[in-house]
Amino acid sequence: MPLAVLDMMDRRPIWAMPPWVPVEIRKALPEHWDLLVIDEETDGSGDGAARVSPRVMDAIPQAEVYFGYGVPAALLDAGRALRWVHSGAAGVGSSLTPSMIGRDIVFTNSAGVHADPMAETVLGMLLYFGRGLDLAVANQRHGAWDTEPYYRAGAPLSELSTSTVGIVGYGGIGRAVARRLASLGARVIALRRTEPRAGDEGLETLVGGASLSSHIELVYGEAGLRSLLERSDAVVLAAPETDQTRGLMGAAELATMKPGAVLVNVARGKILDESALVRALEEGRLRGAGLDVFSSEPLSLESPLWRLPNVLITPHVSAVTRGFWRRETDLMLHNLACCLGNAPHIAWRNVVDKRAGY
Repeated sequence: MPLAVLDMMDRRPIWAMPPWVPVEIRKALPEHWDLLVIDEETDGSGDGAARVSPRVMDAIPQAEVYFGYGVPAALLDAGRALRWVHSGAAGVGSSLTPSMIGRDIVFTNSAGVHADPMAETVLGMLLYFGRGLDLAVANQRHGAWDTEPYYRAGAPLSELSTSTVGIVGYGGIGRAVARRLASLGARVIALRRTEPRAGDEGLETLVGGASLSSHIELVYGEAGLRSLLERSDAVVLAAPETDQTRGLMGAAELATMKPGAVLVNVARGKILDESALVRALEEGRLRGAGLDVFSSEPLSLESPLWRLPNVLITPHVSAVTRGFWRRETDLMLHNLACCLGNAPHIAWRNVVDKRAGY
């Protein structure tokens, strides 16, 4: 009897798998298939726990499908019948082992599932600095009714409708950020790794029936990144961590940004040189930084980022939402139909390019 293993019982209450999820998956499976639901707690943070549960390892030799948080090499090595593995995490770095890369198996992740809450976090961070909410927090902390920071010449207040925002990484998260910014009238410059292919026009999605084309400028490569940094009032990092993006935003790139610009990072910490960022913030070259991810997590108490008044820190929670499981289940059901051959007219979603690393 063909077997699917569902191993996504996240230990964190807000991410806990609702009971209707396995019910919907069972309904989508043919009658002769079996679904094993692992009720042991796992961890979907980061790239996923990739833990090897004895119960999973007992079942995996018979499994053709595995749903989990991360895909450890030991699981793949034992699951010789596996045709498709899916990770509920967006990051895939820890799963791209030689066992995965060398195996002819479909590997999907959940990158786009997290896009909406992450985009709203980005919007909140941009408004935090743009509308001077950091000044309000400082006033409140000291019990001061102080309007001077708002009224002085050169007060750091802006409007998104008159701002240019650069987005480094125009995947699912980048597009979700762009849609929200464009709907508020912002000009968006988005960096893509490669130029679009025929049929990619769908990336320019619609807001209220209006095309985003007039709001979004796509740029490419090193020249595109420099142009984006030079012209943007705020820069959002939304690219996956790969060999090509690791260290992408170093001292030279930060120095290229407009004086007084804001930097937001919801991607991965290793994309950004934190020491260079601290210097840029301390010297006043940047207005501020909204940071959800860090090169080492949890962020050390010794990090000067904690003490800088122009930094907003969230503990890698930009993707947290109660809307996760509906989108995640829809993604799994869509791809399950592809795996079973029930929908020849639709294409797989979120297939990881194992060589590219995302």
